[in-house]
Amino acid sequence: MSSTTYGWVAGISTLISMVAFIGVVAWSYNHRRAAEYDRAARMPLEEDSDLKSGAQS
Repeated sequence: MSSTTYGWVAGISTLISMVAFIGVVAWSYNHRRAAEYDRAARMPLEEDSDLKSGAQS
């Protein structure tokens, strides 16, 4: 593979990787997913309260 071809392949693969990364970041920070993230953030606290109330019964 010549150095010019390698340069094009490296540039295109870098561009594809960057677009994929930006897409994943945009998808994960989408405001429509806020409720799901809030629910996931409360899961450890809810599990702890369930264990504590079960131990006291």
